[in-house]
Amino acid sequence: MLEIFKVSKKEQIRISEKSLRRSVMAFFEKMGEISEDAAIATDTLVSSDLRGVESHGVSNMLRYYLDGYMKEKIKARPNWHIVNETPGTATLDADNGLVVFLGKHAMQIAIDKAKKVGVGAVTVFNSEHSGAIGHHAMSAVQQDMIGLVMTSASARVVPTFASKALLGTNPIAVAAPTRNEAPFLYDAATCSVAMNKIWIARRLGSMLGPGWICDNQGLPIEESILAPESDDDFLLLPLGATREQGSHKGFGLAMIVDIMSALLAGSIPDMLSSVDNKDRKQSHHFTAYNIEAFTELDTFKDNMDRMLKMIRETKPISSEERVLYPGLLEHEEKQARQENGIPFHKDVVTWFKEMTGHLSIPDIEIL
Repeated sequence: MLEIFKVSKKEQIRISEKSLRRSVMAFFEKMGEISEDAAIATDTLVSSDLRGVESHGVSNMLRYYLDGYMKEKIKARPNWHIVNETPGTATLDADNGLVVFLGKHAMQIAIDKAKKVGVGAVTVFNSEHSGAIGHHAMSAVQQDMIGLVMTSASARVVPTFASKALLGTNPIAVAAPTRNEAPFLYDAATCSVAMNKIWIARRLGSMLGPGWICDNQGLPIEESILAPESDDDFLLLPLGATREQGSHKGFGLAMIVDIMSALLAGSIPDMLSSVDNKDRKQSHHFTAYNIEAFTELDTFKDNMDRMLKMIRETKPISSEERVLYPGLLEHEEKQARQENGIPFHKDVVTWFKEMTGHLSIPDIEIL
């Protein structure tokens, strides 16, 4: 993430990974999830924090999920089930459950199908939040496959030239295995800045860059500003921000995600929910590509290493130390945080301690 989204050293408190996992798992069990799913959900969130993706880690998402469980927006122990299936595809009804753990189940179904027919694709509808979708894409990498995940999210983004939010942040994640290099992992929203990062900027008092957001009439805010105090005070722009800078590309990508995640699942994107008088739900797309169905796995991994190494060793511009590829920095951050603890903002630690005390679950351990 950009430096403006990171907690300054003077405001950060480092937490042990082990205690964080214990507390977060106890939280999900307290909310009513079975131990297996609580463990999966915990791994999704904590892994995000370990990789330095705080926007989708414990600090942002746990309070969001707590509110969802309390308001019965999120259903614990959902009766998720397959509604359509072929040898290479499946569609799941999530029964209003969190894809934070259902994502692993969905991707495993895709992987199992890919082992048999080469490619497995699974769509999921009637669901709640997924956490960082890159984590689910990495599930395929762990079994020597390429993973693709997309999410059709709640409408917060205005299409190019529009004055109304019709699109979700609609992230796309692709992960691919390597031999010696850090795995390739691309995970990004199709808007200029993810909503979760606005929450972080608000907490840290950071400035937002020009063209990251727009006013409620869809007009881009083209100067740096502090993060608005309320989510109701702004909307998000497509990747590219304006037509001149390529916002039509981000707009188009977001529509592709709606088509592949919501419409392909037999559901609807959020822009149609008010028209059809339906509650907001998220839809997702999971695909696993069995590399051995296309080429030799060893050859693929060797060539991935060669490609990524060439990028990594390319001479940087004078103002930068090195060239990075998607997934490298997060891989390095994970190694550092596993050794030195996970940095949280002091306000997050205060909230976390209040929450664990209120729910009578194990507290986090400060290093």
